Amino acid sequence: MSMAAGFKFLKTRSSVLSWKPTGKLQQTVADCVERTGQGLHSGDISTVRILPAAPRVGRYFIFQSNVIRASSENALKETPLCTTLSKDGYSVRTVEHLLSALEASGVDNCRIEIEGSGECDRSVEVPIFDGSAREWVEAIEQAGLKVAVDRDGNSCEKLAPYLNEPVHVTKNDSFLAAFPCSKVNITYGIDFPQAPAIGRQWFSSTLLDESFYSKQIASSRTFCIYEEVEHMRNLGLIKGGSAETAIICSMSRGWLNPPLRYDDEACRHKVLDLIGDISLLAQEGNQGLLVAHIVAYKAGHSLHTEFVRCISEVSTAFASEELTT
Repeated sequence: MSMAAGFKFLKTRSSVLSWKPTGKLQQTVADCVERTGQGLHSGDISTVRILPAAPRVGRYFIFQSNVIRASSENALKETPLCTTLSKDGYSVRTVEHLLSALEASGVDNCRIEIEGSGECDRSVEVPIFDGSAREWVEAIEQAGLKVAVDRDGNSCEKLAPYLNEPVHVTKNDSFLAAFPCSKVNITYGIDFPQAPAIGRQWFSSTLLDESFYSKQIASSRTFCIYEEVEHMRNLGLIKGGSAETAIICSMSRGWLNPPLRYDDEACRHKVLDLIGDISLLAQEGNQGLLVAHIVAYKAGHSLHTEFVRCISEVSTAFASEELTT
């Protein structure tokens, strides 16, 4: 198995996943969702339109007439501070909040058209809004959902990926592990000793339904360390960042733009990101969020997507081996 430098993954020869019925039909948006906003890193303005789609097509972006599916195979391995999908030289940046909202809200299939006003005609960025997924969740709720049907009026049962054995991926002192479980459980830890106001935090919960996500996760905002802002901007990042798009913490002065929405808002936002990144496991309009107890510590987008990529590779390799035996 080809692995990104610095990553280690627990290998297995058995089937990692079992896709099981959820008792639900695949869904899509009932009406078009359209929002315009500024990108966090590029600072460019873009417009996103989420349109209904047939069952089994999943979630996919249309940019400059190019189709970029929301799948692990299209996720770039190393993109700082965001998740980027790329295909044939075209890329859509900072997709994690939108994908998190779509996955948690039950939008299994949709066409996502995106147009940008930036100088680069081969890359575009999803708007950041207030740094959370709240804008997307509210827009999806306003549009509503409907059962996804094809041209003949046929629907499709929704499946969910169940983990059959423990797996983990590590990089330095960061890790992301998952253990078989009958429900989706997420435990996430962060540690920022340089910023005592953040410090070490843990968040753990069973994600019971869409209501839990909308009330407890969706509104948590992205965060940054104030003393690192200049360095990040020198790297060409967070050009669209401000006190309106993130919560900002100083190493010595604490939170600079309170109040927080939750005492552990920074940690909850990591869960929001994780759900968006793990959703790349979705296949053919089925659930992307892994039914397992997922435990992450000091992880980030690169580790999240590497975890999904490795599970997908092992599952594909096992399926191919089964067909040839």
